[in-house]
Amino acid sequence: MCGIAGEMRFDGGTADAEAVARITAAMHRRGPDGSGVHASGPIALGHRRLKIIDLSERGAQPMVDPELGLTTVFNGCIYNYRELRAELEGHGYRFFSDSDTEVIGKSFHRWGGDCVDHFLGMFAFAVAERDTGVLTLGRDRLGIKPLYLTEGAGRIRFASSLPALLEGGGVDTSIDPIALHHYMTFHSVVPAPRTILTGIRKLPPATVRTIQPDGRSEEHVYWRPRHVRTPEHAGMSAQDWRDATLESLRVAVRRRMVADVPVGVLLSGGLDSSLVVALLAAEGQAGLKTFSVGFHAAAGESGDEFQYSDIVAEHFATDHQQILVDPVRMLPAVDHTIAAMAEPMVSHDCVAFHLLSEEVARSVTVVQSGQGADEVLAGYSWYPPLARVPRVRGVAAYADVFTDRPHSDLASILEPEWLLDHDPSRAFVAEHFAMPGTDTTLDAALRIDSTVMLVDDPVKRVDNMTMAWGLEARVPFLDHEFVELAAACPPELKLAHGGKGILKEAARGVVPDAIIDRPKGYFPVPAIRHLEGPFLDRVRDAVTDPVAKARGLVRRDWLDAMLADPNTKRTNLGSNALWQVALLEMWLQERGV
Repeated sequence: MCGIAGEMRFDGGTADAEAVARITAAMHRRGPDGSGVHASGPIALGHRRLKIIDLSERGAQPMVDPELGLTTVFNGCIYNYRELRAELEGHGYRFFSDSDTEVIGKSFHRWGGDCVDHFLGMFAFAVAERDTGVLTLGRDRLGIKPLYLTEGAGRIRFASSLPALLEGGGVDTSIDPIALHHYMTFHSVVPAPRTILTGIRKLPPATVRTIQPDGRSEEHVYWRPRHVRTPEHAGMSAQDWRDATLESLRVAVRRRMVADVPVGVLLSGGLDSSLVVALLAAEGQAGLKTFSVGFHAAAGESGDEFQYSDIVAEHFATDHQQILVDPVRMLPAVDHTIAAMAEPMVSHDCVAFHLLSEEVARSVTVVQSGQGADEVLAGYSWYPPLARVPRVRGVAAYADVFTDRPHSDLASILEPEWLLDHDPSRAFVAEHFAMPGTDTTLDAALRIDSTVMLVDDPVKRVDNMTMAWGLEARVPFLDHEFVELAAACPPELKLAHGGKGILKEAARGVVPDAIIDRPKGYFPVPAIRHLEGPFLDRVRDAVTDPVAKARGLVRRDWLDAMLADPNTKRTNLGSNALWQVALLEMWLQERGV
């Protein structure tokens, strides 16, 4: 788990190693344990290191393999690196380190871009070939690890963080109108390849991009889950599915124990993280550290779920830390959280993850987390209604339950210059729903949520907030083999028991019944959900700042109405509408845009 960066020139010039060094330095919090830059002709690569596997200097990056003529930088973890190493040694490869980075380089030499098909893990990597001058970029199947790109005259740069690329200079920081539309429609999600800034894009998940020395490039999507009922699963009973689900998750959790440092768990008290704790305990992990965060109540809303996380911690005798955030820390944490965001993310629990990660990083370097189960196994309230919708009406039905607001509402919020004469967000959904590989409206919704919305909301949130403190988060529910199994699972089994039915059945007898049968909870941060006092003052300062006025994103009459009544107007998914606009403005101001 680290930060990577690089530049490739295809105009005959030499790569700007100083710019790469600045970009790399900007990611020091992602990798506090070491750094390096390697430049050779038109390509320069940079790396910030967080030591997880092979703690020696042999595992340092950029990793140059003179025998194979390859230089590799890598962010993430290849969980099956030991098995791949043994296989490669069988093909005659010799290793000089015990790191998974070296396995990536030699796998690339053996299989080329198809090496990604052999990897079990989360990753973003770059491999430069000395003899051909080709640069290859790759990103994991579920987009757990980020990779941002900016292209200028005669060159391309990349980094694990969007703000880091700004440090390199020469970036078009104007706002992308289509990305703004997505932000205001998809709960702040801007699907790849766009970002809110016109000059920065992101490599989509499950994609390998090959860049030739003259700048020509091609992208290859190497994986997409099929949400269809497959012949190999025909005849499976509900009990068979239950057993297969539990065993697949058990394997996913076991894989993510690979580390040369202790592994803890972010324990929310919900089913997903509780089941991860149970499976780790079953694997015999001794002294398992678990962490829960809570906040003081506000506006009549509870700010913690300690009653449930305590049940799990006591049942499995974990070394548990209950973190109740002092209210005086909350306001400063808002700005610190925004500074840690690679892209603007409206979810109020970003603040919770940021504060939780700060405390957790004092004790461990790696944690497992329960993110992804709801999107993969139909755990949200909007999924059951979609199961009854004919496929021909699927796009409209999905937009009704998921999007923040209809396209027509933007005319009353945004200034005229930002309004579009078409609805790109609805078109995006329609394009995804039309792709082959889904049987029903629910299948199509789960596919877009698990491969797009999940990537650029919960997964990005966890990566950004944990990495802000040099903490590696692993997500077993996004093991791609588990995702494939869940995608093939009959919808009625996923929807049972109010959602995630198959997981609840699998958990019975593994975690306490009180966790399985509890009402579904959310990560509450009451002070952000209900803006008042100093939090409202911070929002008002941001949206009325001269920079915001000059930018002219939002209509003055709408803004005045929101400031007068900040907590009534909410999006379809319950977010505070004023916070959504203010968060974007605060993020832009933090970046100097």
